[in-house]
Amino acid sequence: MTDTATLNRLWAEALVDELVRAGVGLFCLASGSRSTPLALAVAASGAEHVLHFDERGAAFYALGWARGAGRPAAIVTTSGTAVANLLPAVVEASTDTVPLLILSADRPPELRETGANQTIRQPNLFGDYPRWQFDLPTPTPDIDLAFVRTTADQAVYRAASRPAGPVHLNCPFREPLTDKTAATPSRNGVAQSGPTTRYTAATAMDPSALGELADQLHGIECGLVVAGRLRTRGEGEAAARLAEALGWPLLPDIGSQVRLSTVSDVACPAYDQLLGSEAFRQEHAPEAVLHLGGRSTSKRLAQFIAASRPSPFVVVRDDPFRFDPDHLVTDRIEADVTGFCDALAGLFGAQRGATEWGAAWRRASDVATRTLDTYFAETHHLTEPAIARLAAQHAGGGLILAASMPVRDADAFTADGSALVTSNRGASGIDGTVATAAGFARGLGAPVTLLIGDLALLHDLNSLALLRDGPPVTVVAINNDGGGIFHFLPIAEQTDVFEPYFGTPHGLGFEHAARMFGLPYHRPESLTAFEDALTQSTGSNLIEVRTDRVANKALHDELLARVAAAVEETMAIPAEAHR
Repeated sequence: MTDTATLNRLWAEALVDELVRAGVGLFCLASGSRSTPLALAVAASGAEHVLHFDERGAAFYALGWARGAGRPAAIVTTSGTAVANLLPAVVEASTDTVPLLILSADRPPELRETGANQTIRQPNLFGDYPRWQFDLPTPTPDIDLAFVRTTADQAVYRAASRPAGPVHLNCPFREPLTDKTAATPSRNGVAQSGPTTRYTAATAMDPSALGELADQLHGIECGLVVAGRLRTRGEGEAAARLAEALGWPLLPDIGSQVRLSTVSDVACPAYDQLLGSEAFRQEHAPEAVLHLGGRSTSKRLAQFIAASRPSPFVVVRDDPFRFDPDHLVTDRIEADVTGFCDALAGLFGAQRGATEWGAAWRRASDVATRTLDTYFAETHHLTEPAIARLAAQHAGGGLILAASMPVRDADAFTADGSALVTSNRGASGIDGTVATAAGFARGLGAPVTLLIGDLALLHDLNSLALLRDGPPVTVVAINNDGGGIFHFLPIAEQTDVFEPYFGTPHGLGFEHAARMFGLPYHRPESLTAFEDALTQSTGSNLIEVRTDRVANKALHDELLARVAAAVEETMAIPAEAHR
């Protein structure tokens, strides 16, 4: 009869070994007792791993790695509240379709609901957010180990297949948790060429449905292609090709992978600012909108489309989830974005070329861009928009944008750079942003720049420890002593309650935090010094820039007014004068 410790080892090793063979590329561990069999199995497998003292940070690191690498990572935790700390990352992975495996160690069933230490209800702890969740039995000789392996294969398939997302495997173990056996994998006679069960998904779009959509769009001149958040440059470039085939303006979100790295004759990168002009909005309402990928950052764009009420309004994403906050979508297509764009573009044959509708959008975007370029060329102040522009321009392989103002400023004011851009915009929380950046750099295998506000950095301060290994992460911390985005809300006008209840002033700086985690620290006082700090650092570092929340809101209003005035002046000039 096999003893408990040996059974724990055999099950854990079979589980981890199969996860590796099915495609899991990284294991993120947080130390704990009940997860000992799983941790030793990771050690025995020789798989790539990260050890972190905070489960929440480890989970966001795994999420960032999956974003960069494009395949699942796994989080290993002990039992109890350690598992509960994974919820924010699980929510983000679920809402933004990022593949993630959760391996939570647990007490055996006979200890549940008994008051046993560190025992909570772990099965179904994450509600409906996982794509699949399974409560494994405790290791027993009565069940073939093939069951463990095929369960692992199903877990990876469910995490990585459309719609990608988190999968939770709850793993109860009885004591003794381990024996003194060396950490040597038990292969159990299974071939090592790949997973025990191979899954294949069909992804081709129905040709007849594609033809019906093409018929709807033929003859529409006043349309828009909106490139929302996309995962790869290939998807962004496909969006540009489709817009060119349709002859429609392309409105590229900062996370579309087409804003910074792709030149297109139909791209209008300054759309967020030019939509600040009421006159332009009134004269350029679209008849049709084709939205590709995730939600766009620009609130002005969302409001503009909602007010225009286009029909058809087509949304294309590679998941089945509803994406229709204003209840206007006429066609919701689940398809691979690149394949869809190329297939639909092919049905339009030769590119339509520039139309007066498209030319008007491009002229307005060019005017908005020149207006912003002129302002930033003439000012040398360290403003939040200027910081966002320079951070994007000098980012390495990747740029990660924190929620609230950083992602909005990058979307509104940047057009130059070559980085792959990502952000936790599935649920748009500030949780785990530093950990996500560290994981993203490792998954991407390249240096990244993180643009983050002071509150988001304080929220994830201990994840600075994760920056000591892996590709360099430059943390650009905009410290305006509170929640700058709240100044853009109506509550800001109620001065008696705003600062004590919403502003969140803290009076803290990050120099000592950088020193604590062994990171070089910079606090530039000019744009030139800031640019030098961005370009001269060779390893992970922290650049803190102090700004003023009230002045920042005033600058945003001023820039929006400047662009609107310039766009409206151009609109008053006959179109022939621009040719």
